Amino acid sequence: MFTARFWRETAERAVKSSAQALIGLWALDGAFNVLSVDLKLAGGVAAGAAVLSVLTSLVTSGIGEPNSPSAVRE
Repeated sequence: MFTARFWRETAERAVKSSAQALIGLWALDGAFNVLSVDLKLAGGVAAGAAVLSVLTSLVTSGIGEPNSPSAVRE
């Protein structure tokens, strides 16, 4: 958990989780219109997903490969 590799992989997962949350939000909202996006809601959803992803990486840091946020061992 105290390596650059761990934090790079954690950041990648957080960005992916944020994107997935936004896609889900916009898909459930119906037709996506970039001109009518609620930026406050979208930012909150993306930030919430990123926080949950980082917390998940921290919790699973001791389970999988050393210095990796993954719970899977190779």
